[in-house]
Amino acid sequence: MRISMACAAMTVLLTACGKREPRYVIGVSQCSADIWREKQNAELRMDTYCQDGVELRFASAYDSDERQIEQIDSLLASGIDLLIVAPNQVATISPAIDRAFDQGIPVIVFERKTNSKKYTAFMGADNYEMGRMMGEYIVGRLNGRGKVLQIMGLKGSSPAIDRDKGFKEAISHYPQMELVATLQGDWTEQSAYNAVKSYKGNLPDIDFVFGQNDRMALGARKALSEIGHTSKFCGIDGLPGENGGIDCVRDGILEASYIYPTHGDQLLQLAVDILDGKPYEKEIQLKSALVTAENANVLLLQYEEMMRQSQYLDELHERADSYMEQLDSQRTITLLAVGFIILLLAVIVSIYLYFLQRARIHQERTQMEREQLDFYTQVSHELRTPLTLIEGPLAQLAETKEAKEAGAEAMGLFAILQRNTHQLTELINKMLDMQAKGVSQGYEGAEVRGGENTFNAESNLMPQPLHTPVPPKKQEELAETILIVDDNADIRAYLHTILQDKYQVNEAADGQQGLALANEIVPDLIVSDVMMPVMNGLEFCQRVKSGTATSHIPVILLTARALSQHQIEGYESGADAYITKPFSAEVLLARIDNLLKSRRLLKDLFAPTPQEDATEAADSPLSSLPSPLKEDSFLLKFKDYIEAHMTDSDLNVETIGAELGLSRVQLYRKVKALTGQSPVELLRTARLQKGRQLLMTTDKNISEVAYEVGFTAPSYFTKCFKDEFGISPSDL
Repeated sequence: MRISMACAAMTVLLTACGKREPRYVIGVSQCSADIWREKQNAELRMDTYCQDGVELRFASAYDSDERQIEQIDSLLASGIDLLIVAPNQVATISPAIDRAFDQGIPVIVFERKTNSKKYTAFMGADNYEMGRMMGEYIVGRLNGRGKVLQIMGLKGSSPAIDRDKGFKEAISHYPQMELVATLQGDWTEQSAYNAVKSYKGNLPDIDFVFGQNDRMALGARKALSEIGHTSKFCGIDGLPGENGGIDCVRDGILEASYIYPTHGDQLLQLAVDILDGKPYEKEIQLKSALVTAENANVLLLQYEEMMRQSQYLDELHERADSYMEQLDSQRTITLLAVGFIILLLAVIVSIYLYFLQRARIHQERTQMEREQLDFYTQVSHELRTPLTLIEGPLAQLAETKEAKEAGAEAMGLFAILQRNTHQLTELINKMLDMQAKGVSQGYEGAEVRGGENTFNAESNLMPQPLHTPVPPKKQEELAETILIVDDNADIRAYLHTILQDKYQVNEAADGQQGLALANEIVPDLIVSDVMMPVMNGLEFCQRVKSGTATSHIPVILLTARALSQHQIEGYESGADAYITKPFSAEVLLARIDNLLKSRRLLKDLFAPTPQEDATEAADSPLSSLPSPLKEDSFLLKFKDYIEAHMTDSDLNVETIGAELGLSRVQLYRKVKALTGQSPVELLRTARLQKGRQLLMTTDKNISEVAYEVGFTAPSYFTKCFKDEFGISPSDL
């Protein structure tokens, strides 16, 4: 559906760009067709080059009133924006012009007038003045005495009426000037020829013939020349070119002509100004001039130059049209490319939406699987915790003196209880694992059961001794502190029983209480459940590992969440060990002992030489532990070299490795394996330990101590000191 819509949009876009809609459509209704109007129409077309988006629609009535009325109505029906009209006659065309004006279409009347007042503007020359000027010219040539003949234009047309009035007005002031006759023509040469031929009066004594246009003057000349008459002739229009008035004056065929200006460019500019809403004059009179033998050549030269420029403009326009066609072709190609890109994008979007829908479905399925997994995890937690509280205390009871003295019968009963407890544990494990595998099959590479921490029923049918009983000690006598965080009071009690003989034990019922207690007492190790109210074990572990005072504390997560992804989450939260319920007490004690031993190693490695009383040192719980420096000569060399070069701020891993005969990588791996920390971390720890000793045993200030232990900036020493010991060096 989307692809179809994209194709449709591309088709519409290409169709729209294939044809440009004009900004304005202007209709031009010409009353006739002659060289004067051809010149004006050419000027109108040429000016469209400068008027962007103007379309002209021409119609010629060929001196027919009926045809011009039909053409005007047709132009209106075609949807023009403005009408330019040259009325054939004064009265007959007025109704059609009125209809256009009443429809709200601007009307420009040009060259000929109408008796209607419903027009927007008029543009034309003063025909009365033309007739008067030609009358005065003839009077001047005849010295105020002679006989003249006038050939009128189309009867009823405004130019013919006005030119007649002007001509008669001019010669009326000269009594010796006689107007022999006024013959009727229709602006054509043939009409004048016919009028002269059909005249019944005496024509051979005519001195001057005035044709109201050049063509009728030539028609009269032809007729009179056939009867041997040698009159002088003049007309109006003054057009250049072959058989035009100016050429005839230059060649002596006509005595004079009067230029009737076409000004098609000015006419089109007026139309555009009206349509654009710009100011304009309603009555525009075009200026004209008399053409005689004295100025005919100049006017023809001007005309030839104008024609040359006009041809040049036509060539430029043709080139522009060619360029526009090329541009249209390029635009079409560009639009096709854009359309293809849009179509391609539509396909890509469709594919994307398809996979997005699949991802959403997969996400919903994954969410449902997670919810199922959480349910089974909760069930596992609820079942494994009681089993832990059965298995552990049962194993402890089996090791008591009373149970051993009870004889074979009692031991057999203990064995039955333990065996069935193990079988119940395995049954629950299998059931939960089967359900969990079905839920977690979408997790790549996930294994449902945890590995080494899971109790094996076959290998643990009979319990092994948990630990060698030792006389109970007072909690304050035990140097190392363990914090138990679990919401199950029985689990806390059971763990307390397991740990109380070796460690000082503190308890908290949830992560929030555990975090507060951890910051208060700073224990040596934390054993925490995962699924707890208020704050779960994962968040609790993250908060412990991110705290300045507690980040060094090892954390063991003891939980019923046995799936591999659960263990991954635990280690990602910062846990040092992950043990699943039900658990082996021996495994838990061994893991605690290993973690604390690593911490003792780090403490002893760069601890200052004790100056305390030997008796006090002997009573310390750590005095019974073997010194790692005595057991490992490598660590002893490593410690001695760092202490000897501690003040060197440029001391680095490469230098230490070269001294000990190891590469940088070898040194890093060996130190990391022995201590759990990198050489850089141990170097910083050694400097901080030395700095702390100097602050406590000397009068040196913080800056002096910082530089003495190899720090380049006291501010950085202060930051590292606070991160390591939880207090500022200024507090010492």
